Amino acid sequence: MAVSPLSAETPAVRLEGLELTLPGPAGPVSILRGIDLAINPGEAVGVVGPSGSGKTTLLMVMAGLERPTAGAVAVAGTDFGPLSEDRLALFRRRHVGIVFQSFHLIGTMTALENVAVPLELAGVRDAFERARAQLVAVGLEHRVGHYPAQLSGGEQQRVALARAFAPAPALLLADEPTGNLDQGTGSQVMDLLFALKEEHGSALVLITHDPTLAGRTDRVVRLKDGRLDDGSGQPAAAGDAA
Repeated sequence: MAVSPLSAETPAVRLEGLELTLPGPAGPVSILRGIDLAINPGEAVGVVGPSGSGKTTLLMVMAGLERPTAGAVAVAGTDFGPLSEDRLALFRRRHVGIVFQSFHLIGTMTALENVAVPLELAGVRDAFERARAQLVAVGLEHRVGHYPAQLSGGEQQRVALARAFAPAPALLLADEPTGNLDQGTGSQVMDLLFALKEEHGSALVLITHDPTLAGRTDRVVRLKDGRLDDGSGQPAAAGDAA
């Protein structure tokens, strides 16, 4: 599948008139309401807002895991609209990394296998070599043969980071990546995430309730009732990340 190359004029993410309405017991529910957003290559954007404001849904749409009801989504110059589910999945494996709060590792696979699987699915010939190199990059060279149950929470999230960055994605999506970690471990994981982002040149969209973490991004946007309030583009105050 041909993918348009990124340039200074091509946003890593472009959302135009984005809307998402889902059926509910009492009728249709508007989750996202007319969102316009552009994110530059290499830019880190924090997304804050109250629970239920649509933050995770917005990431799902950026990942091509949820189809919008209206509007346009483009990542790395590729319009999601015409793509089939299979082509979206292939694009996602090659160009989008995702880090979840709950790690989502496969319990019956080693750390090495967890990182290598998406590379294999994307048709990467040296999948295991690249997976091992990425585990070394996150400081887990001594844990490549261990299963998730044998790893600490911080180590599991490092494996998840290695898996997300292994394809050198144009876009990294992180949904509360430190939510299941203690403060010290979470801080170490986020230091690593930002270091890997700089190394790979990936754009980053980070959902967080932590104002300190939001303040590390280049720009903070706030979602409320499915609408985007970009404000001044400055780091959110403590109350904004609640």
